[in-house]
Amino acid sequence: ANNKTIMVEAGANQVSEADVTEAVSWAHKQLEPVIELINKIRDEVGKPKADLITPKTEEARLEQDERHEIEELACAFMKSTEATTLFAQPLKTKADRKAAVVRLKEALEKHLLEQELSKDNRKKASDIVDEFVDSEITRLILEEGKRADGRALDEIRELGAAIGIMPRTHGSALFERGSTQVLSTVTLGSPGMEQTLDTMEFQTKKRYFHHYNFPSYAVSETRSNRGPGRREIGHGALAERALMPVLPDREKFPYTIRVVSEVLGSNGSSSMGATCGSTLALMDAGVPIEAPVAGIAMGMASDEKNGKYRIITDLQDLEDGEGGMDFKVAGTRKGITVIQMDTKCHGIPLETVKETLAEALKARLKILDVIEKCIAAPRAELSKWAPRIESFKIHPDKIRDVIGPGGKVINEIIAACNVQIDIEDDGLVMITSTEPEGMKKAIDWIKQLTREVAVGEIFTGKVTRIMDFGAFVEILPKQEGLVHISELAPERVNKVTDVVNVGDTVTVKVYEIDSMGRINLSIKRADPNYKGSTRDERPLRESRPGGHGGHGGFGRSSGPRR
Repeated sequence: ANNKTIMVEAGANQVSEADVTEAVSWAHKQLEPVIELINKIRDEVGKPKADLITPKTEEARLEQDERHEIEELACAFMKSTEATTLFAQPLKTKADRKAAVVRLKEALEKHLLEQELSKDNRKKASDIVDEFVDSEITRLILEEGKRADGRALDEIRELGAAIGIMPRTHGSALFERGSTQVLSTVTLGSPGMEQTLDTMEFQTKKRYFHHYNFPSYAVSETRSNRGPGRREIGHGALAERALMPVLPDREKFPYTIRVVSEVLGSNGSSSMGATCGSTLALMDAGVPIEAPVAGIAMGMASDEKNGKYRIITDLQDLEDGEGGMDFKVAGTRKGITVIQMDTKCHGIPLETVKETLAEALKARLKILDVIEKCIAAPRAELSKWAPRIESFKIHPDKIRDVIGPGGKVINEIIAACNVQIDIEDDGLVMITSTEPEGMKKAIDWIKQLTREVAVGEIFTGKVTRIMDFGAFVEILPKQEGLVHISELAPERVNKVTDVVNVGDTVTVKVYEIDSMGRINLSIKRADPNYKGSTRDERPLRESRPGGHGGHGGFGRSSGPRR
């Protein structure tokens, strides 16, 4: 409104500050017709705002008089030496600042007690102290360029970064900015662990998700810690969005990635702390992200009446008061990946947005220096506790052979090899396991199931069925071929069971694959000396020329094939 920005939230693919500023400016122009329409409707049908009329009862009059009296006494006290020197010396920690405000409230309550005010009225003075502290913080920043903890307006609190601090996680890191501390951990899973999202329009899958937890002890409170609330979900989504543009493609890194950020201590922008912690943990886990991502929260102190404002870097506790803003910016050295802003004033002009982004870039680069000093690039190897993924292609028509009826075959492989198997529609097979032996066994199993048999290959297989016209031999898992009676031995065979029986292990050679894909096998071409495990030792009866003994003079059955 009035060329001012009230709220912004956006994701970007490492976009420059200049482009983001231009995008905000473009958005303003697109909103102008909408604002004009709203104003037109208001002029046509709007009603004038009614003045608040308070009941003129004796009780209301007394309450109003009491409040005026409290305000006069409190304001007079605030002008005393103790109140005006509240921030004369830097109060470095949140505990120091909180203690100073508590002392001021206690001193004011004592002063009001001396004025013989009731206890209920003395408690009302607490709000007046909070208003005074907010105004004093703003005055210090605008008039003196000072902050309650003694930092310069563009100064970041002390930074710290550590990786690999948890022994059994796939990746872990601790990021510190002042008393804001975030512990992030990474878990790598199989591609099949992707989260399925059902929306009103379509179904999609999510392979990277960030869970943000904010327990009560992070702000020295004690309350029941239940499921994530609106704030936790929003902060987690913001940090998740910040990392999305730098994640590797699924083809390059097929893992499903879960990051959990536990806020151990909070004093300003734990969501940006979670962003930095996520970056460190992902690099520690060996996830090949394109570039490290860091984030910072920018603030502002302003006096809207006089049009004065000052931008502050690394917002914390008392600085997030009236007339301010909370502008979170995250990105890489190359550009911005996410921004989120809300204000406690009537919006900020475009020039202030531009200035804030410029200051945020300076801060972001300093944080990235700390991150890269801790770990310059993602680890070359995954954690020994992380699962490994092997992938290979099979013909799409063979997918049904791997899955089997009702999933029988694939479930058998999973159970026997202790692996996870994911198969894409294009035939890409991905096997996930923490056990190398199980991985190899599953790969060999699937390759045998889907192997394309070629003419001339020799196999050792087991006889599975006996027919009048030949024997069926399983040469690969779930794949059989026929040894016709004429291919059992070099000499004439009258009865198949004279040479082979069900359960016999035989060596066969593929001599033909017909147009229907049926495999024709031969024992005599693979092993001319094979005599059979159960055949009689007496010589076989020779056929008479042109005779019809059993199968005709050609020694070949004309019976049907399966």
